[in-house]
Amino acid sequence: MALDVDVKLDAPGVSVGVVVVRGCDNAASGPVLLEAMDQAIQMAAASGDTEPDPRRAAVRDMLRHGRYKPTGRGKPASEYLVRAAVEGVFPRINVLADVNNLVSLQSRFPISVIDLDRAGANAFVVRFGREGESYVFNPSGQELELRDLLLAAVLPEDRPVATPVKDCQATKTDEGTRRALALLYGPAALGDQVSVATQRMAELIGLHGGGQVAWWCLSGASGE
Repeated sequence: MALDVDVKLDAPGVSVGVVVVRGCDNAASGPVLLEAMDQAIQMAAASGDTEPDPRRAAVRDMLRHGRYKPTGRGKPASEYLVRAAVEGVFPRINVLADVNNLVSLQSRFPISVIDLDRAGANAFVVRFGREGESYVFNPSGQELELRDLLLAAVLPEDRPVATPVKDCQATKTDEGTRRALALLYGPAALGDQVSVATQRMAELIGLHGGGQVAWWCLSGASGE
């Protein structure tokens, strides 16, 4: 366990980067982080999102499990960020959300960020969703069906709180967040790139949000 948080992986073919932060200041982002975001947005907007993208295809293939199809509204969150950059509507929220969006935009890996105090847990498992599982993902009460979708669940209740598509509304971070867990999802075959992106996310959170930060990566290549 790092910073008293444990994450298990039960999803063959998946690599997960884990970042844990304790005692962060999740205020509005400062000029240095905002400038880095602006540069990444400009680069993404210039390249567009219509050309074939091997990373996008690999992430979608990772999410093709059982009946789940990563298309339409079920696309990974990283694809929405690319579209937001192209359309000039990229969000600026707070340090944790902005670092999440910056790293996801640059790496093309989807990322979840969970408020640990709201989750009420320090142990999690990354697995695929089961029949009948769902959660509310926005303030208006819309639900995301989770069957066969890669997700993170709190233990010991085994209650889903995040996915590479949309996170649970009940455990999202805000300006009051002081302890958080970030999960970066990628194919096991791209584990090295997942590790690079995870380290970058940890460094940016420490630089701009402060507090204690730990990071590591898990691989489910063999189903462990």
